[in-house]
This record gives sequence, C-alpha cells and structure tokens, in this order.
Amino acid sequence: MMFTFPKIVKDLLSKFSARDYSVLNTRLFISCWLGFALDQSLHSMRDLFKRLHQGGIPMNMSTFSKANQHRSLEPFKELYQEVLGLVKQKKGKKKVSNRAVDDYEICPIDSTIITLTSKLLWTLGYHQVKLLSVFNNYNQSGESPLVHFGQDHDYKFATQMTENLGDKQVGVMDRGFAALDYLQQLQAQNKLFVVRINTNYKLERSEGDKWQVGTGKKQGIYRVVWFCDLETKVEYRLATNLSDVISNEEVAEIYRQRWQIELFWKFLKMHLKLDHLISKSVHGMTIQLYSCLIAYLILLLVEIPEIWGNQLLDKLRYLQGCMSQEFSYVHWIDRILNNRPFRLIMGAIV
Repeated sequence: MMFTFPKIVKDLLSKFSARDYSVLNTRLFISCWLGFALDQSLHSMRDLFKRLHQGGIPMNMSTFSKANQHRSLEPFKELYQEVLGLVKQKKGKKKVSNRAVDDYEICPIDSTIITLTSKLLWTLGYHQVKLLSVFNNYNQSGESPLVHFGQDHDYKFATQMTENLGDKQVGVMDRGFAALDYLQQLQAQNKLFVVRINTNYKLERSEGDKWQVGTGKKQGIYRVVWFCDLETKVEYRLATNLSDVISNEEVAEIYRQRWQIELFWKFLKMHLKLDHLISKSVHGMTIQLYSCLIAYLILLLVEIPEIWGNQLLDKLRYLQGCMSQEFSYVHWIDRILNNRPFRLIMGAIV
C-alpha cells in the first residue's frame, strides 16, 4: 500500500465533520493546526491567518483563539492513536534474529521542557510545559504522550509512562527515573528496564552479577552493569532486570540507544515548532503539542519519490515543495478532501 500525502489526509480527516460549526468546523480546525506544524514558512498565528485570507478562506483570529480554549481535545487524541496504529502496521513485526537482544523493542523514556514566555500564563503560575513520551526505537514513534504544565520531577510520572510497556519492550531511562521505590515497582510488575542509577547509591554484592542497591525499605536486588565513557571519563551504573542471556556489552548498547529520544525531541523542536507555542491558553497549547506529534507520525507514514530521499527531513522538504504550489496546507487538504482534481507535482500525483 502506497501512503501518499493525499491518501493519508483523505483516510484520516474525511471522517471529521465539515458542518459541525458554521465558521470553524472540526475538519478545518485540525487542518489549521497540522498546516502550522508542517509549513516551514509560517512562524506565528498572524502568518497563518494572513495566508488563509489571501487564499480565500475567511477566518477570524479571535474565533480560532476561542476554539483553542473550548474545543475538545478528543479529535486530536483520536487522530494521534489512529496514525500511530498505521505506523505500527506499516512497520510490521520484528524479524527473527539469532541475537537474544534483537527480540526486544528498545523504548527510551524521557521528557522535554518548553519554556513559556507569555505573561498571561505566568500569572497562572505556569512557566514551563513538560512533554513526556515513550519512544519506540523499532518503529521510530513517540508513544503514550503526557503533557504537564509545571515543574514537577519526571519521577512523579514514571508509573504512567511504563504502564503500557509490553512483555518484549525494555524501558530505558536516565537518572531522573532512578528512584529506588520506582525500581521496586517495575520489578514487582515484571516490566523490563535499564535505568542509569546515581553513583552515590550504596551497592553491596548479593550473588552472581546481582547487587543490593540502596539501603532500608527501598533497597532492591538488581543486576548492575558498569561501564565508562573513556572520552568524557564518566562512569555509568545501569540497573536492569534483563536476564544474563543479554551480555553486559549489550546492556550498555541498549542504554546508548536512549539517545534516540533526544533526537526525537530535537526534530520536533527544530522542524515542527514544538518549542514555538502560539496559543496563550493551556488547552490550546496541549492541542498544538498533539498536532506536532501527529505531524511527526504523518512524516513517518508518508512515502515520497526515491529521488528526494527517505529521511524525515527529506519528506518534510518534499511536502513543503508540493505545498508551495498551493496557498497553504489548509488549501491543499481542502482540495484533497473535496475531491478537486489532482495534479502531477515534483514527480508525484498530489
């Protein structure tokens, strides 16, 4: 099955109503947010509406702002889950390998912070928003997103982030999640993990490669793997409940793959405006964060002519080139959904 941008848009957005609101219907509302995330030439809400007006789509900025405050988040959550399902379906199951470590899906868990600059939000006590996610290295998708306004520590959300991990998924976390009672909880729930622990935790040899980590009621028995980065001269201590079928070197390699979620955050911020929140309401910013994640999944899903490449940035540049033949993504999506004639642009039918 060929996942072209028109096919993806038609399959995903055609089910949303174009008549539920007289001025800004749900389909147009979602199109505006996806267009803002994907369009590299837009930098503000004013840019978006200027483009819409020039293209013959009349819309009042205050109407859009009110919609961001009061419209349900459910259509965006529903759309996110549907695109995520398509990405997993497209990737398929892992191939059988001779290496035991290849039977597992590596799932780094981390958060990123977006600083809020609006004084309206400061008066409400919000200075930053934290987005947490489980990044599946196999299908390259962010899963189980959690949005939190405030400065609470990552550990407070740890249980929510790991509750959906499957039997063959390994949660990989940095020291922000290395609370001793949380490690006990993961162990009790039979959730597989590789967690970097603090070097000040007391360690006592138990048996084999098992160590007693910590003291008192929160102590636990875990396999601990040490390794050192010779370049930076930094020691890493990794607590895990993976069996010894997985070698120490493979455990260290699993932890190194945690870096993939940092690249995920980098792409969202550099190219999909994750750190450029244009709404001034908590609800509106949550909608924008989900729109950013949906746009990322669409880029994973979409297929483009080989001559353009196959990296996410290649796909984004290709779509930007196609969109330049229209006034905006909103106009392009509208043409697709209303069955207006397709055109051959840049080597593909759009």
